Amino acid sequence: MASSGSIPREFIDDLLLRVDIVDVINTRVPLKKKGREYSACCPFHNEKTPSFTVSPTKQFYHCFGCGAHGTAISFLMDYDHQDFVEAIETLAESIGVTVPREGGKAPSAAQRQRSKDLYTLMSDAGEFYQIKLKSSQKAIDYLQSRELSSDIIKQFKLGYAPDGWNVLEKQFSQNYKRYTRQQLLDSGLLIHNEENNKIYDRYRDRIMFPIHNRKGQVIGFGGRVLGDGLPKYINSPETSLFHKGSELYGFYEARKYTQKLERIVVVEGYMDVIALAQFGVSYAVATLGTATTQEHIKLLFRAVPEIIFCFDGDRAGREAAWRAVENTLPIMQDGKEIRFLFLPEGEDPDTQIRKNGKAGFEASFETAASLSDYFVDALLQRFNISSSEGKARFLDEASKLLKLMPESLVKEQLLEKLSRLTSVPVATIRTHKQITRADDEPDHEFSRLSNREVKKTAIRYAITLLLFKPDLVQFVENMEQIALSDLPGSDLLTTLIETIQETPHINAAALLERWRGTEFEAAFSSLMKWRPESDDQDILEAEFRDCLRRIEKNATVLKIEQLLHKERTEGLLDQEKRDLLELLNMR
Repeated sequence: MASSGSIPREFIDDLLLRVDIVDVINTRVPLKKKGREYSACCPFHNEKTPSFTVSPTKQFYHCFGCGAHGTAISFLMDYDHQDFVEAIETLAESIGVTVPREGGKAPSAAQRQRSKDLYTLMSDAGEFYQIKLKSSQKAIDYLQSRELSSDIIKQFKLGYAPDGWNVLEKQFSQNYKRYTRQQLLDSGLLIHNEENNKIYDRYRDRIMFPIHNRKGQVIGFGGRVLGDGLPKYINSPETSLFHKGSELYGFYEARKYTQKLERIVVVEGYMDVIALAQFGVSYAVATLGTATTQEHIKLLFRAVPEIIFCFDGDRAGREAAWRAVENTLPIMQDGKEIRFLFLPEGEDPDTQIRKNGKAGFEASFETAASLSDYFVDALLQRFNISSSEGKARFLDEASKLLKLMPESLVKEQLLEKLSRLTSVPVATIRTHKQITRADDEPDHEFSRLSNREVKKTAIRYAITLLLFKPDLVQFVENMEQIALSDLPGSDLLTTLIETIQETPHINAAALLERWRGTEFEAAFSSLMKWRPESDDQDILEAEFRDCLRRIEKNATVLKIEQLLHKERTEGLLDQEKRDLLELLNMR
């Protein structure tokens, strides 16, 4: 689950219970009551007919035009361009509470002052590392071996963390006495080993890459080991300043040093960003030890119309690209372009630009695959559409992903491409019901769902009901059966059930924030857009119980199919034969 650094998770949960998203948005974008919800023209794209909806029940907003969605925290991040912590502080201030940072306790005036000093602390640490670089021939030799110029080293403020367990702490205790050991821990510069109860420098014998926020303030560091030691890179932990799911290395520098920023190239590492900048490609960024999140893409969409993902052509690079696709689809919008450039085996942006120069490297962008081309090509690698069954599976997976997309020209182009490729009409692909998995149900079974374009299954509707009414979790009697069912989405449902059971009074907005920047975020965000048509407790309870019965039935059917398949192909063990007989009798 997404971390909030030193802000207690319980505080964020409580904050989102006390804050009303309608009030937060209405002070910035006037809302009109429309039934049980509120609407307005979307503040994130130009439109004449309102498609921006705010749900006071779920404390969630969603635009059916551009796909923008989220909680009160997300809205402040997108509309006011605040970072994660700033958004929490703004909401806390609006209801007159102070954001706690240590053990869930409200900080004193002195503690608040020390918190403000963390930016200064990180800046001083950056200067300390830069000074140490000048006196370390080993570090200088390494950077020279990477052919980095002195100008680019200064531009990105690279430094060196000396080899030693307490070098930084001793230096700061002698020359920077205004900082406490606790602040050094809070900043992530020191680490506390709970096993031996010792505190020591986090970074030792490493090249240091300062990470700047959008204002140019140092909020964290990346440290690369000299030599072949492991781990190769260490990044700052989540802190009150640093939230890696919404920050990009090099983004501040790209905006500062690019005269007219029209595109961003997303690469895999610090050195790639710096090498490209040295050769004049000043608009490259890298994620910070995490996959590309929706927050990253939203940040880039606000800055430029075009994003090029430039990854290695190996398996890891293609997996990273596909995760970027999955996180882009729900927020894709017209007027924005996403492309994918895969480099030859054994090559990276550093080696490519040294071989081909700026002009040659930028010329390779012309060969980058569009989002729609890569989407189709990646699926073709998985499914053989020369057979009827392969074509069905191909369309099943494609339509499932496309249903996450808001309506747009990009979506229409994708549908037309799929239609030409498979000779299946666009209208058929649009209404495809995805009947290849045991979890599928006929569309009419869940007629209360408002979004007719999304595949409706027992597990997804159970999640929708729990997001709408978390106290329905009391009717779950056998969570282990769900967890072991192997049904698609069972991991999401069990994770949601466990979270609600641990925090009974949590609401939907707080639940969504728990998974910010994780693999579950896109799925939960998509299901937050659904809502039951009735608020009646008895109806909701009946529908939830019905979902649980259907899940149990579908799990039984799937298990039978698996055992019958094994019986035909490998044969069954005695216990498996007994299990199969028992399951057949249960149907």
